[in-house]
Amino acid sequence: MNGSGANSNLSLLTDEFEATPALFLDVRVKRLDLDPSLVALCAGYEAGEWRSTQFADHILEWLPEFALSYSERRSLKANSAVRLIRATSRSIYSSNKFKNRGEFGELLLHIAIRQVFATIPAISKIYYKDSTNETVKGFDAVHIIASDSSLELWLGESKLYSRISQAISDVVEELHIHSGNSYLRSEFAAIVNKIDPKWPYAERLAKLLDPNTSLDSIFDAACFPVLLTYDSETVNSYDRICQEYAEAFAEEVGKNYDAFCAKVLPPIRIHLFLLPLKSKKELVEKLDSGLRKWQNI
Repeated sequence: MNGSGANSNLSLLTDEFEATPALFLDVRVKRLDLDPSLVALCAGYEAGEWRSTQFADHILEWLPEFALSYSERRSLKANSAVRLIRATSRSIYSSNKFKNRGEFGELLLHIAIRQVFATIPAISKIYYKDSTNETVKGFDAVHIIASDSSLELWLGESKLYSRISQAISDVVEELHIHSGNSYLRSEFAAIVNKIDPKWPYAERLAKLLDPNTSLDSIFDAACFPVLLTYDSETVNSYDRICQEYAEAFAEEVGKNYDAFCAKVLPPIRIHLFLLPLKSKKELVEKLDSGLRKWQNI
């Protein structure tokens, strides 16, 4: 399997997202010729250690874009970064029962599709939570890719897990449920109700998701990005990036891709993202610690 560098599509980002964080994750495997397509991301090492602290810090930098509405993002001032991250950190959760929550997986999916495919967020699920510790149902990401003549809808699923086998089983089950006609109609109605009317693509997305639009037409303009994490034997066996690591990483990712494809997948267009970790537990603990520091400022 062939690796590749960071995606150049970031240069295509529209002006409303010009202040995105600098790239952190390396794209080590990128196979868009496959069906499903495959992208594998790597956090790397520093001074002989897996970059868990740096990775957690980077993830939290995306909070304002992930958690705010379009109108709020447009109203941000450059000198208010600390205030904004503090405010958005409080919108994620305040519970001590953080180990099995899904918000960080959703945030990782957001980062991955923004970095690799330059998608544009359509709605923020977090922004519409009724209470801080509420778990919001529905797709884990609702993004678009827009051109003058077309609108591509990205409906994402994420699993921040330590075991890849469980991540694959659970996400495939959800893909079957979430690609069903009745579920989609219900979810589309919820999405339309959450679109910021000032967002430049609001009218086009609402028209695409209108009940009078055939689901066939929507499926022609839709894809389902899936992000899975897992505790990786390869990542845990090395302390720096080298040729041997790159080869072992690609081999491990290839085996997990094959395991995903061996499942009975629904007839939808899927972009699979694999993010091997040294320790999901370690990363989540550092994310929770960082989140609480911002909440307490």
